[in-house]
Amino acid sequence: MSMVKLIMSWNIKPGKEQQYFEFVVQELAPGLTRLGLRTVEVLYTVYGDAPQIVTYVVAQDLDTLQQILQSSDWHALQERLFEYVTDYQQKIVRATGRLQF
Repeated sequence: MSMVKLIMSWNIKPGKEQQYFEFVVQELAPGLTRLGLRTVEVLYTVYGDAPQIVTYVVAQDLDTLQQILQSSDWHALQERLFEYVTDYQQKIVRATGRLQF
């Protein structure tokens, strides 16, 4: 069993920046932790043709992550996130300890 990383990226909807950042601090970050995911990096793109936000979270193993991603708690958290973001994408990779895209 090896750790896996969930890489999520998105853009913040124009005009929703304040509400988005409040959601991240009050709901998203604590929610990910409650689900058993550990946030290891969050990148904020200021300039360039890339997703505005890239978030890396790790799970103990692939089975654990798949269970989390199928849970109603994950779907509820994701639906709340979608109120503030567009262009959401995610992928799962084996955690290497290095920056991965």
